Amino acid sequence: MALAKMSVAEVEQFLRVEFPQAFSGDDITIESADGQTCLLRQRYSERMLRPGGTVSGPTLMALADFAMYVVLLSAIGPVGLAVTTNLNINFLRKGQPGQDVLAEARLLKLGKRLAVGEVKLLSGSSPDPIAHVTSTYSIPNV
Repeated sequence: MALAKMSVAEVEQFLRVEFPQAFSGDDITIESADGQTCLLRQRYSERMLRPGGTVSGPTLMALADFAMYVVLLSAIGPVGLAVTTNLNINFLRKGQPGQDVLAEARLLKLGKRLAVGEVKLLSGSSPDPIAHVTSTYSIPNV
């Protein structure tokens, strides 16, 4: 795969302008993105929890999907209409309350029309993933 076509700062600026509904606050930060991988951090908030005190599935799915979008943008540049065509998630263990959630995404295959990747979701500093995600994105002709 090629080098990054967008830096972290460029991806952040693009998202603030083109996708403010998902990237307007300060709850998610892009810690790195290099065209092949990215690391995102979602700061802990009680809004993330479901009954029983675990991080909710919708929180994890949204962060994983967002991480795939970030790594894809860093690889192909500012293509706003790249969209998710498939997302599969396996919940492995409970996300701990009070802990940030980290999303480590990597592209497995980048084609002209489709990109396939995976995301490992982590709770705080634990090395054990709380969820594993595979995802496919459709890339429009530009």
